Amino acid sequence: MTSTSPLSSIPTATDPKTAAPSARTVSLLAFATMFVIGTDTFLVAPLLPTLTRTFDVSSDISGWMVSAYALGYAVFALIAGPLSDGRDRRRVLLTGLVGFIVMTTLCGFAQGFWTMILFRFLAGVSAAFVSPQIWASIPVLVKPQEIVRTMGFATAGLSIAQFAGIPLGSWLAADSWHLPFWTIGAVSVLLWLLLARYFPSVPGRPGAPTGARAVLGTYRTVLGAGRLRWFLLGYLVFQTGNFEAISFFGSWFTKDFGLSVGSVGTAMMAVGAGNVIGSLFGSRLVQRLGLYRSLLTAVLVMAVLYCLVPLSPNLPTALVLLALVMMVGGFLFPVFMSILQQQTETARGTVSSLANSAMYVGTTVGGAVGGVLLGKVDGFWGVAAFTVAAYLVSLAVYAASGAFRKQEAGA
Repeated sequence: MTSTSPLSSIPTATDPKTAAPSARTVSLLAFATMFVIGTDTFLVAPLLPTLTRTFDVSSDISGWMVSAYALGYAVFALIAGPLSDGRDRRRVLLTGLVGFIVMTTLCGFAQGFWTMILFRFLAGVSAAFVSPQIWASIPVLVKPQEIVRTMGFATAGLSIAQFAGIPLGSWLAADSWHLPFWTIGAVSVLLWLLLARYFPSVPGRPGAPTGARAVLGTYRTVLGAGRLRWFLLGYLVFQTGNFEAISFFGSWFTKDFGLSVGSVGTAMMAVGAGNVIGSLFGSRLVQRLGLYRSLLTAVLVMAVLYCLVPLSPNLPTALVLLALVMMVGGFLFPVFMSILQQQTETARGTVSSLANSAMYVGTTVGGAVGGVLLGKVDGFWGVAAFTVAAYLVSLAVYAASGAFRKQEAGA
């Protein structure tokens, strides 16, 4: 008797149902996937007080229920990328999403602190096999002129999740802390059905090695490519400064403008709206400027805006300036991802995974630095200065690698 995979019956691109999707279809699927994965990332934060009491743990260690997901994602993304480069991305995407559905749903059944930590960690591991497939598939599935726009939709899904995850978790948990996890699990089932129906096969490179050979061989190739490794370094430096500032918007609002916890959430959603606008509507400007000129212009504009933010005389001015910062950031993120994906045709999953890991590392380092600067320097000056410095160093890294040469400026 011949054994078959549980996913062997999933239709592939040879089926008319999944062949040649339109750019609009890919955009909507990318948006939905990144929204679901992103929402789960931020879902636990508003539940922490309730979960701390329910599981009878101290507040000192309760934060691990948030960090466990990020840790699982960051570590296993480094493995998921190379492994997925040699396989059909659609099958990896759907398999990873099955794990995500199961583990997220199990979080709602957690009986104690350590079982919650385990399920959150495994949910992060599963998500690490999902998100990179979206970023790596877009350059293959859509026309070159549609790549940035499609990535903008994926970015918008992540952006909305980033700023809506906390209030969404609070609303769903009004009746029970179990409900947010079960809701995301149910929505993920619907997402799986949509992806199984409309997302086409994206075959990996033929004859690619598997197992440990795939991981080591792919990283040897990717990190041995001069410009790509410098681009990844520049991206890491940028995200360190970027999340160093974003992580402390709320703390600054409370410290200098006296906002309550509830008001901070509303303010963060207002700021986040700028990010969504930039993600959805920035592609036309990118087409006019070109990728590298767009990157240079956007980072410089964000640096100037951060120089103005600490001068804000009142909360409305600060919110407008930060919304503009986030709008430019929403425009910029698809540019970063497009440039990184351009550097390879055989290891796009690995590049996506490295970019995601760089974002999490940047968040970790930036969070550690920003807390000190906000506490020791008046206003937002210390945080903003670090961010501006990181932006300029990032541009210097890209410039040193030849990204802004005249012949490439409009590419």
